[in-house]
Amino acid sequence: MQVIITENKIAASKKAFSLLQQDIAQGATVLGLATGSTPVGLYDEICASELDCSALTAVNLDEYVGIAPTNPQSYHHFMHQHLFSKKPFKQSFIPDGTNRNADEVIAEYNQVLADHPIDTQILGIGQNGHIGFNEPGTPFDSQTHKVQLTASTIAANARFFASPAEVPSEAYTMGIGSIMQAKHIILMAFGEQKAAAIAATVDGEVTPAVPASVLQTHPNATIIIDRPAASQLR
Repeated sequence: MQVIITENKIAASKKAFSLLQQDIAQGATVLGLATGSTPVGLYDEICASELDCSALTAVNLDEYVGIAPTNPQSYHHFMHQHLFSKKPFKQSFIPDGTNRNADEVIAEYNQVLADHPIDTQILGIGQNGHIGFNEPGTPFDSQTHKVQLTASTIAANARFFASPAEVPSEAYTMGIGSIMQAKHIILMAFGEQKAAAIAATVDGEVTPAVPASVLQTHPNATIIIDRPAASQLR
């Protein structure tokens, strides 16, 4: 695990973009992408660059259950707004949140991952150490699954909705085992509120109680954080 500490999230996003460019130059064609506020700076860097994404495939981590792709709070909409509308990809995949047949969605998305092995996976991290929507306690060998979101995750996502009551309580997500199949993982985190999770991820025990701690066992994981997020590292 390589840890890169930057002065701020702007510098961190530029560093992540530089690493992503290197991976693509070395043959990466399938990108695992994340949503939320953390990767927005990276997507801005991609959109402002001359990078040609027309030969790339995007496979997203997750999607809320029960929200249509046209809903402004859906991750389909997020990706279109922040990346795909400005830098079209060859193809993109996001779990179908409108399909409540979990077995069907899981089988379909596991097949997507089998057909499109991820070269570079972008991750954020929750304050409880979750990656994707893999909450504490998720088995490290898990594949795509439907999750009940914890109260802390719902509260953290409530800022994107009119009220906490509107935040979906379920989501489809790649499993930790799925994420760990990526050849290169880039996790970004910003702000003091992520410091405890980063310390547990980097310095703590490898345990399902801190899902991101599994990255200690990955052969090519890069953690890019700003100084506040690094404040509790040993």
